[in-house]
Parts: sequence; structure tokens; C-alpha cells
Amino acid sequence: MATDATGAAPDALRRHQPWQADAALGGPPPRVSFEFFPPKTDKMAETLWRAVERLAPLEPRFVSVTYGAGGSTRERTHATIARLKRETALEPAAHLTCVGASQTEVDAVARAYWDLGVRHIVALRGDPPEDAETYEPAPDGYRYAADLVAGLRRVADFDISVAAYPEVHPEAASAVADLDNLKRKIDAGASRAITQFFFAPETFLRFRDRVAAAGIRAPLVPGILPVTNFATVQRFAAMCGAAVPDWMSRLFDGLDDDPQTRQLIAASTAIELCQSLRAEGISQFHFYTLNRAELTLAICHSLGIRPAAEAPAA
Repeated sequence: MATDATGAAPDALRRHQPWQADAALGGPPPRVSFEFFPPKTDKMAETLWRAVERLAPLEPRFVSVTYGAGGSTRERTHATIARLKRETALEPAAHLTCVGASQTEVDAVARAYWDLGVRHIVALRGDPPEDAETYEPAPDGYRYAADLVAGLRRVADFDISVAAYPEVHPEAASAVADLDNLKRKIDAGASRAITQFFFAPETFLRFRDRVAAAGIRAPLVPGILPVTNFATVQRFAAMCGAAVPDWMSRLFDGLDDDPQTRQLIAASTAIELCQSLRAEGISQFHFYTLNRAELTLAICHSLGIRPAAEAPAA
């Protein structure tokens, strides 16, 4: 059984057997959304669209596409969003950040998305460019995500998602300050908060309690990162302040050259996490797919999410 970073089994895992959670709850399966990133090469584009084709039958609430600070990345994001609108029935959500652009430029991008038929924006402060050590707002740009949310509200009636950090944003002065910032984003007009990834269910559940105690009433959606490559996950975690539990390091130890076993371990750990959260009443999940479908499909299947043609009769 999984344990947290201290070696103790999380409370949610002690209370529930993951394979019993969904059956015990009954009711409809949870709703899901997926995140993709814009491809840089033709080969990466093939991988992305294979993933889109495999995941689309699950009828996600939306699919988001990430957005970088560089001009070429922004163009790839827009092209990916446009293709999703043109060739699929999916509802795309475009990421927008404050980095490296004036308010006028960001507003113009937002209007272009609205004109394209995009109604959902994921509004983020964004990471500093690679050549910058710290984040510095553009002199004539939106300073922080709350400012961006307010600006988007002036542009059009977007559905807006923002980020939340169960283990505190690495640049936040404190956990309280981080919650205050989340509240500013919601008060500015955001519809929901999607969390950074985490690996212990209690991490999310304790954060959910703190969010409620802070008077934040918007939906809080757990962000789930299936582990396709453990070294990559460790690097991501170091960047965003997420803890990688000791038990996870032990599980993936020695599997660098054994992709099949690694895939099985990755699926089982993510399924256990999601089932434990489901048993605590979580009804929405957001998956960071890294443009791969297999693990996300397996997790969704375990949660009772099937393509419409395969869904059991009521």
C-alpha cells in the first residue's frame, strides 16, 4: 500500500480500498479534462493527434493547450487550438500568460480566440523566460494572474480557469499569502481552480479544507500527472514545489530500461490516487497528459469513464 513522504499510509488510503471506492459511491462517473502541449515537430504532432483521437471519445469537459513565453510557441498554441476547433467536437481551452506581452497584445490574442469560437481561457501568470532568473512583469503588461483574469473579463465573457498550488507556489511568501492570491483570482472572475499535480491524496484533501476555510467557493479540480518518465516528473516537481514521496522513488527504482513494468507501476499508482480522491467525493479531474493517451485512458477506465458507445446501459 502506498505511503506518504514520511513513510506513513495517507488517511484516505487507510479508509478506502481503491477498487471499492467507485462501487461504494455509486452515481455517475466523474467528469474529466485533458491538457496537451503544442508540438514542435511533425513527429510530435503525430503523437499529439493520436492522443487526441484516443481521448476524444471520453467526451472531456474541455481540453487545454499550454502556452509559452516565446512567439513561436504562442503561434503553435493558436494553431493547435484552431485545429481542435476545426477538426474535432472537443471544447478547447487556450492558455494565456502575462509573460513578455503588453496588455494590448494579450487582449488582442484573447479577442482572436473569441472570434475563433473559443470560450474558455486558462489564465496564468506564467514562468519567466529561460534567460531570466526571476519573474518580472512587462512594464505595460498584466502583472499577475488576477490582473489577467480581470482583463479577460473586460474583453469577453470567457469561462476562466486558474492555477492553484496544494503544496504552495515556490515563490509565495507563505501558504496564507498563496491562498490570498488564489482568492484574488477567483474574486477577479475565475470560474474554477485547477491544481498543480501532487502524488498523495491527503495533499489535495488538506488543501481543499484550507481553500474552504479561506472562503473560496469556486470548484477546485485536482490536476493529475501520470508518470510516463520518472526523471521528468522529478524535474517538474522541483520546478513547481511538488513533493515526490519516498515510496514513489522506490517503486520506480530500476525501471529506466523496463518500459512495460514502468507503465504498469505508473498506471496502478495513478489509479490508486484517483480512486482515493473519488472516494472522498471528488467529481472532476484534470489530466496532464504530456500528449500521451495510454495512462490517462487506463485511469479514466478505472473511474468508470467509457466512450459513449461502450457505456453500460442504465
